[in-house]
Amino acid sequence: MPLGARVIALTALLWNLFGLLVFVLRIAVTPEQAALLPPEQQVLDAALPAWVDGVFGLAVIAGTAGSIALLIARRWAPPMLLVSLLAAVVQTLASYALAPVWAVSGMAGLVMSAVLLLMIFAIWAFARTAARRGWLR
Repeated sequence: MPLGARVIALTALLWNLFGLLVFVLRIAVTPEQAALLPPEQQVLDAALPAWVDGVFGLAVIAGTAGSIALLIARRWAPPMLLVSLLAAVVQTLASYALAPVWAVSGMAGLVMSAVLLLMIFAIWAFARTAARRGWLR
C-alpha cells in the first residue's frame, strides 16, 4: 500500500479511536454525572433506548477494527467499515426518530450528523478503492 494510503488509513484509525473514546465516556457516565448535564441533554439521554447505544458501540468498534485492518492492508477492512457505516446510519436515524434531537441541536446538529456520516462513508469508500487496486491482501 502506498505511503499516502497508509496516512489515510492511520487518520481513519485515529478518527475511529476518538469515536471509541466518546462511546466509552458515554456508557461510563454515572447517574451523578448525568444529573450535572444540561437539562436538554438529560431529556435526550432519557428518550433514547439502550439499543441505540449498542448500535453506537457497534459502529465505533467495527470502524476501529476496519481501520486497523485497512492500516495493515487486510481485505476484510471494507466489510467491517461497511458495518460501521450502516450502524452509524441506524444510530443517526434512530436518534432523530426517537428523541427530540432536532429541538435541542437544530440545524447545527443535523449538519454535524451529516458530516460524521460523510466521513464514515469516505473511509469505507477509500477502503473499497484500496481493495480494487489490490492493496489489501
